[in-house]
Amino acid sequence: MSMTDPIADYLTRVRNAQQAGHRVVAIPSSKMKKAITEILYDQGFIHKYKFDDSGVQGTINIALKYDRETKVGTIREIQRISKPGYRQYVGADSIPRIINGLGVAIVSTSRGVMTGKQAVSANVGGELICYVY
Repeated sequence: MSMTDPIADYLTRVRNAQQAGHRVVAIPSSKMKKAITEILYDQGFIHKYKFDDSGVQGTINIALKYDRETKVGTIREIQRISKPGYRQYVGADSIPRIINGLGVAIVSTSRGVMTGKQAVSANVGGELICYVY
C-alpha cells in the first residue's frame, strides 16, 4: 500500500506514542525524517534517537521525553503545515515564531532541513514542514 504523506505519518506516530505514554517509538526511515528527528533532539523535544539501517528501508527508534514529576510529554503539540495537496512556502522574512519563540517551526530549505530561527538567520525561505511546541 502506497502512503501519500510519510511526514504526516511520522508526526502522527510520535504524537500517538507520546499521548499513549510509550517510551520508544519505531518509525520507517527516510532522509527527511532523519533530519526532522535530529532537529527534535537538538531542540530538546526527544530524549535520544537511533538510526537502524539494517533493513531495506531502515528504521528510526526515538526515545520520547517526559517531565519527571507530572509524567507529561515534552511535545505538547506537533502539527503538519504543508500537505501534499496544499504546499505552504514562506520567505525568510515571513517565517512565523511559534508561541513567541518557545516552539519550533521546521522548514525545508535549499540548504537542507532547519528550524525557523536558523532559516531566518541564514536568510533563506522554504516549505513549512511542521510546528512543534
